Amino acid sequence: MITQIQIRISLEEAKQPNILIQKATRFLSLPPQRIKAVKILRKSIDARKPQIYFNYKTAVYIDEFPSEETKYQFEYRDVSRAQPVHIIGFGPAGMYAALRLIELGYKPIVFERGKDVQQRRRDLRLINQLRIVDENSNYCFGEGGAGTYSDGKLYTRSLKRGDVRRIFENLVYHGAHPQILIDAHPHIGTDKLPKVVQNIRETILQYGGEIYFNSRLTDIILKNNRINSIIINNEQSVDVSRLILATGHSARDIYYLLDKKHILLEPKSFAMGVRVEHPQELIDSIQYHCPVGQKNELLPPASYSLVHQVGNRGVYSFCMCPGGFIVPAATAPNEVVVNGMSPSRRNNRFANSGIVVQIDVETDLPKYEKYGVFKGLQFQKDLEHLAFVAGGKNLCAPAQRLTDFVEGRLSTNLNETSYQPGITSAPLHSILPKIIGKKLRKAFKAYGKKMPGFYTELANVIAVESRTSAPVKIPRTSQLYHPQINNLYPAGEGAGYAGGIVSAAMDGERLAEAIACNK
Repeated sequence: MITQIQIRISLEEAKQPNILIQKATRFLSLPPQRIKAVKILRKSIDARKPQIYFNYKTAVYIDEFPSEETKYQFEYRDVSRAQPVHIIGFGPAGMYAALRLIELGYKPIVFERGKDVQQRRRDLRLINQLRIVDENSNYCFGEGGAGTYSDGKLYTRSLKRGDVRRIFENLVYHGAHPQILIDAHPHIGTDKLPKVVQNIRETILQYGGEIYFNSRLTDIILKNNRINSIIINNEQSVDVSRLILATGHSARDIYYLLDKKHILLEPKSFAMGVRVEHPQELIDSIQYHCPVGQKNELLPPASYSLVHQVGNRGVYSFCMCPGGFIVPAATAPNEVVVNGMSPSRRNNRFANSGIVVQIDVETDLPKYEKYGVFKGLQFQKDLEHLAFVAGGKNLCAPAQRLTDFVEGRLSTNLNETSYQPGITSAPLHSILPKIIGKKLRKAFKAYGKKMPGFYTELANVIAVESRTSAPVKIPRTSQLYHPQINNLYPAGEGAGYAGGIVSAAMDGERLAEAIACNK
């Protein structure tokens, strides 16, 4: 017999061996010999009060032992001679569309503008150390997409869009640590995710799929409201019967190409702001109610989640990275974009998070109406170029101490940072548009009250965090193809239907299944 129970244990109890079995025995009032195992289904930390607890959702096995089998089986088959489906982009949506197509008996043929994970590392080094941006190979473009070298956080609220557990089980199947199956906020880590991505690539190739790197979509040939063929790198023509477009939120050239071909696009609301960086020990002290530097060894580096309403706009934390780094996520030479990541151990000295403001493209950008469907995208581009200029035009990021930003003072000096290209003192309080800067300043003060110690001169505000999601949407019907082009399947973050690794992966699977249904 198997029964599920909730178990709550303190930090002191966590040091005891077999504490979960002891707790289950007492809770169920059973003799110890009858409980054969306690399996953890979900684990979280409750640190809302000075007394900290671990909360476990568990399956207790009574008079029987657990089976090692999982209900999730991935039955890949040889599709080398099967009907092809072409995919543009090899981020989470493209990868999981390809994997699901193989299960459904189709041959995925993938074109990725960037490089594989091994070669991509060299271009990231060029960005960090020499401040040289390759427009096709960077933190956003390349094998695995933006998530590969940007943390690997797997938390999602998109529980109704597909089977989240299936995505997690597949990541474990391809080498991720099984811990992601039980953590409340699962995380693979920037140092571990590239190997998982490589394993996914090898599965696709092993079963007959094809993947081409350094292969950028440069044109689309239409005939009778269908895509007849695509052009790769301005020279290679490829006939297609169905095309999944999974190019990510930063592939601006794809939006321009679709618009040039009179393929319907829509403006989309999004969020922009800054990264705030604190010493990790300070965040630990705040969240775990302990003196700085005295966090209990059983506790992981602390995270936080903050939201505050300023007027009619939400200002919230985004992609919080405990023990992480701030990285240069620019995709063109004359822009500065910052993002965050954490290694699997989350053992860096700093904690960083995006703090972003909701932008309503219909009401907030009247000066950009002339750009039509691209008004949000142009606003995004302008702010990134402004950050580039304010940082000194050399990929340094403009920054300010948090207290100086809120009080409207130029920082005479800055705190240490994890951002490798470096930071430059700049008056972000006056540089950022009022729609962002004014709301951020109010929100930071409110955060200081909600989380005492957060509002401090020990933190830096670094600009600009602008790639939270796409500012353009590629519409699709209930059958998941474009309303004008019935063999074009827009997917993932770049199309406006996902907001992270897991939701993008689920969306890729949905499109593969839609193609199988629409044959």
